[in-house]
Amino acid sequence: MRVVSFEILAECPKTGARAGVLHTPHGDVETPVFMPVGTQATVKGVTQRDLIQELDAQIILANTYHLFLRPGHELIRQLGGLHRFMSWPRAILTDSGGFQVFSLSDLRKVTDQGVRFQSHLDGDAHLFTPESTVEVELALASDVMMTLDECIAYPATYEAAREAMERTVRWARASFEHYRRIERPTGALFPIVQGGMYPDLRAGCASELVALDADGYAIGGLSVGEPRPLSLEIVEAVAPLLPRDRPRYVMGVGLPEELPEYVARGVDMMDCVLPSRNARNGCLFTSQGRVVIKQARYKDDAGPVDAACGCYTCRTFSRAYLRHLFQAGEMLFSTLATLHNLKHYLDRMRQIRHCIMRGTYSDWLESVRSAPVPEE
Repeated sequence: MRVVSFEILAECPKTGARAGVLHTPHGDVETPVFMPVGTQATVKGVTQRDLIQELDAQIILANTYHLFLRPGHELIRQLGGLHRFMSWPRAILTDSGGFQVFSLSDLRKVTDQGVRFQSHLDGDAHLFTPESTVEVELALASDVMMTLDECIAYPATYEAAREAMERTVRWARASFEHYRRIERPTGALFPIVQGGMYPDLRAGCASELVALDADGYAIGGLSVGEPRPLSLEIVEAVAPLLPRDRPRYVMGVGLPEELPEYVARGVDMMDCVLPSRNARNGCLFTSQGRVVIKQARYKDDAGPVDAACGCYTCRTFSRAYLRHLFQAGEMLFSTLATLHNLKHYLDRMRQIRHCIMRGTYSDWLESVRSAPVPEE
């Protein structure tokens, strides 16, 4: 019996966009879905109450690497798992930490066994193996777990991409062999398709991973410096190679205007730090383009950030007040800005889902593509 299951409710015949439901141990997740990133068991700047009551986020993402280092997965296990530890009753997906480890550059060494790395916190040495990352994620007790993979930067030579892809496949097999020896796993395990920007390597990786008969599949190794159109090309080539009846997760994307493009290529799940990170840096996403709140033109602007947005921030505060908070370095700004940006992303996904369910997605997508790009 599968730990999670996926149900497709509607599809767009022209684009391949899907609307469905991911059934998890901690509730149903309507797809396509954008997952707010809660790297260290918290979505920076907002409370769990806001995530549920204001944003209605059905699933969030946490990171194995960071939680392994601090406070430690065994402590979280002792305290009842990640859901209880952070008082989050809904679904959680945990990244294996592979991307974070590989971003350490000089602080890590990759072998077929796994990755040896030094903590960015205190310099202590650690080893991540395909099996150990599964054990850490089981201790966290997330609903969806990711296998350890090797993510390489862009650009990369064909040979480097091939070696990383083949290692990713070997690690995925080892992860699943270990995972399937567990009697009652708390979450599903998804492997990650790698292969750089080479379609044939991606296709070969997908073929090997499909043989694992996983509950879902991810496409990784994007947003690593490549041009945005190339990201979409890779997803367009890979998504049809993955099982139609399993959720497809593209990791680490994207900008608001890119979300419908990934959905049009058959993607069901996405995550990205952009809405929260940009919020803290004073960049707000709106229906009329980006608002960089520090600009002087907002000093006496009594209007909301986005008149078309119904979030708490837009219902309650003016651009002038938000600019004041940002200029003064007040913590409240990060909270209000993050609430708005996440609401913008999640509402965008709800609009996309609504159009797929109504059978109007292809027409809506064309109208979005043909609309003038809003200026900042």
